[in-house]
Amino acid sequence: MRGHVARPKQTSTSENPALQALWHAVCAIPRGQVSTYGAVARSAGFPGRARQAGFALKVAPKAMHLPWHRVVGAGGRIVFPRSSPEHKEQARRLRAEGVSVQNGRVARFTITRVGEL
Repeated sequence: MRGHVARPKQTSTSENPALQALWHAVCAIPRGQVSTYGAVARSAGFPGRARQAGFALKVAPKAMHLPWHRVVGAGGRIVFPRSSPEHKEQARRLRAEGVSVQNGRVARFTITRVGEL
């Protein structure tokens, strides 16, 4: 066919090695601690790809039961809008694990460094 461009075969998200690496990094965050999107991306081998870490959590199958609540934004901030159900659920889950959440932020000492994942 003239002008036809072959497209690569689309794989499901569960077959994507980048997403799998990001999910593995999230699973490595210990209970009672948190990590940032950027640190998760770095530990999975994707420095500078914090948004990709967020995307990986968004598309993760619910059946995986990822500890998504252990991932926060830079400076320990919960990134969901404060009045959203997701913000409240993340704060609730973190508190249930003993993480202090005040004004939408977690205490700095609970943030796990990338080398420790």
